[in-house]
Amino acid sequence: MEKEKHIYSLRLKLAPLTKMNEFGVFISLFFTVVLFSLLSKEFLTLKTWGGILTISSEVGIIAVGAAFLMISGEFDLSVSSVFAVSGMTMAMLVTSGVDATLAFLIALLVSAGIGALNGFITLRFAIPSFITTLGMMMFLRGLLLATTGGFPVKIAGDYPILDILAGRILGDLRLHAVWFVTIAAIFHIILTLTPYGNWTYATGGQADTARALGVSANKVKFINFVLSATLAGLAGCIALARFRIVEPTAGIGLELEAIAASVIGGCSLRGGIGSIAGAAAGALIVGMIRVGLVLAGAPPYWYSGFIGVILIGAAIIYKMTRGKHIRW
Repeated sequence: MEKEKHIYSLRLKLAPLTKMNEFGVFISLFFTVVLFSLLSKEFLTLKTWGGILTISSEVGIIAVGAAFLMISGEFDLSVSSVFAVSGMTMAMLVTSGVDATLAFLIALLVSAGIGALNGFITLRFAIPSFITTLGMMMFLRGLLLATTGGFPVKIAGDYPILDILAGRILGDLRLHAVWFVTIAAIFHIILTLTPYGNWTYATGGQADTARALGVSANKVKFINFVLSATLAGLAGCIALARFRIVEPTAGIGLELEAIAASVIGGCSLRGGIGSIAGAAAGALIVGMIRVGLVLAGAPPYWYSGFIGVILIGAAIIYKMTRGKHIRW
């Protein structure tokens, strides 16, 4: 009897936590840390975590934009191609003699323009964003291959903007980890503490109700398309600053990693539910798995399998904590 009372009391204490959208990702985060710390003694070192933050940052910046757009009820599968287009645009402009900072700004404008085009086509013609952005992803990738002939573009020389984007801080830790944390914090504040954040949730959850209250759902979605593409473009420029080279095939698969990180972080595929903190934590898990598998000596093709297991596990935890148990 006493044991049952203790269990019931524990459940009451944990109930508020299990209702959090991020509960699943934090559980996944905990078990991922435990697993890889057992598999490798190097996993919990500062050097390893510097590498994890560096790797997580590019996916994380994209995931922040993807999560914001998903919460408003739309998808953007073209972020991987925008990632490559942005880096390629900056690299080609720099090699042509354009100032590196100006080239960076132009690359961001190109990315924002692609996002605006995605939003316009989706909203103006009432086409599912999955289809619109899938088509844009394929078009941009083909354009990159046709423009470059399939060859990478490399930049030489030192440019201050490259150090600002991805310069080394300490060991393997680079500045774009700071960019990631800063962007995640800003978007978290926007989503949770501003009217625009409320409009984003309302647009994804109850679009008709939002319109009745005077919220322009299409305007909110359009802005979020632009934000998602712009952040993907920023990640592409950061990758260029890090490696000083960009390939036309760069970023393939990043769209799925960003969506996976968002879903692991508690974002609903139907919109209206999710958080930036959860998406950022999901991106951190992606980086942990990449680094952890290398330290454990596992084959690289195990990476996708681990991401899949974590994704399904987080989704099950989310459903169960919402009281939506599996029916047989």
